[in-house]
Amino acid sequence: MGKKRSIDSGVYVVLDPFMDQDILMYKLKIILREPIAAVQIWDHFSPQTDNLRLIGKITKMCHEKDVPVIINNHWEWLAETDLDGVHFDLIPGNLRQIKDTITRDFICGLTCSNDLSLVKWADDNHLDYISFCSVFPSATSNSCELVTFETICQAKKITAMPVFLAGGIKPENMHELKDLPYEGVAVISGIMQSEMPGKSVRAYIDKMKMFMPSRFLSKE
Repeated sequence: MGKKRSIDSGVYVVLDPFMDQDILMYKLKIILREPIAAVQIWDHFSPQTDNLRLIGKITKMCHEKDVPVIINNHWEWLAETDLDGVHFDLIPGNLRQIKDTITRDFICGLTCSNDLSLVKWADDNHLDYISFCSVFPSATSNSCELVTFETICQAKKITAMPVFLAGGIKPENMHELKDLPYEGVAVISGIMQSEMPGKSVRAYIDKMKMFMPSRFLSKE
């Protein structure tokens, strides 16, 4: 494992490992032709899946493009794979123990809601980024409350860490986000369920360049 990768501004793609693996890997290959910020593997595995083997295939493909790969919640797999980090849905009660156990630097993110104490905790514990869920109603984010735009604005008064927005975001509604302070969007169905995932990634990037040109850092 080399130096710690970082997450750039842009599109943060969430993969559903419950998908047919051939389709998943085919779509990932296409997605990686575009400049994306990171890939997160949702902890939604089929009982028949060899989880670590699949993670290995995903990280190998992403690392060839220098794209960081983050696992949802299962921090322990950082010790057995080349994963770059972990994204927690809830505040872990043992972050110090986790950092002591994983004896290398890794990316750490947290899902936040309207409770700004989560943002404060993430900032106090020097996490790498936060993600607000859910900005719009979404079938894949149905466990998240809707986050107010005011909460997102207040978060940037608390922390300078990158802020990603998730949940129901489509190129068609991104104009509604144009006045918000954020670095990127986290997307699952809008890309992974698309028949043309590369074109879908490009559509999100084009909208970010249109509405937040001074904040979007392209890899191109």
